[in-house]
Amino acid sequence: MGGTLYLCATPIGNLKDVSARCLEILNMVDLIAAEDTRRTLQLLNHFEIFKPLTSYHEHNKMEKGEYIISLLADGKNVALVSDAGTPAISDPGEDLVKLCIEKNISVTSIPGPVAAINALILSGLSTKRFSFEGFLSVNKRHRKEHLQSIKNDTHTLIFYEAPHKLKYTLADMKDVLGGDRKIALVRELTKLHEEVIRTTIDGALELYEEKSPRGEYVIVIDGAKKDNASENWWDELAVIDHVNIYIKNGMDEKDAIKQTAKERNVPKREVYNEYMKRKADEFE
Repeated sequence: MGGTLYLCATPIGNLKDVSARCLEILNMVDLIAAEDTRRTLQLLNHFEIFKPLTSYHEHNKMEKGEYIISLLADGKNVALVSDAGTPAISDPGEDLVKLCIEKNISVTSIPGPVAAINALILSGLSTKRFSFEGFLSVNKRHRKEHLQSIKNDTHTLIFYEAPHKLKYTLADMKDVLGGDRKIALVRELTKLHEEVIRTTIDGALELYEEKSPRGEYVIVIDGAKKDNASENWWDELAVIDHVNIYIKNGMDEKDAIKQTAKERNVPKREVYNEYMKRKADEFE
């Protein structure tokens, strides 16, 4: 009988936010796989949990994933934790979950803190419909393409951002979304110096001209107004560029073509033919 992979949510700041069930699982498993073993060791030492640790992160997920799968297949139980919060959201835990599903290995989650949700409910913006967009690309062109693709979405948008990139991201948001869009910048969640800045994109840019961003940020942005969302963001794009935006944002080619056809309200075959023709032309 195989083991179980436990996706354990750990505190995003305040250690008191860890659940009793999470501590029980961490004490029970045979191995804890951590994005940053040094950070996780601090948590384990605080609660006097002494279990073997192994690293599992973006740069070793291929070989370490296979190792973890082999242990699970042999009946061992493994807990997966991220740096903070819930694993498998914008981190390589997603790949390990997929591997487990492919190998028919049991996976379950031990729920707890999620920075994106905590920031959303503190933002004062609509929580009825929202989209988690994760981290924007470090590449300026790709970052703006991503923003362009969601420019007219009417639901609330949620992003993660590092302090050294924040000013560049806000500048691109102003260029694409407009400076008057409402925004909440949330940092140091659950910690002593928790801060929620509720302003506009213009206001945020002005604020950070005077001081340097510090700490990891969750950015929550108001959706586009319905009367401003009538124009399609792809109207001025060629079909190949429309498809490529989705591919750059993580879709495979088949799904990107399907989504493009749906949005343009044309047959999928028509998009496929145009895309492949233009793609072939680029290689000539």
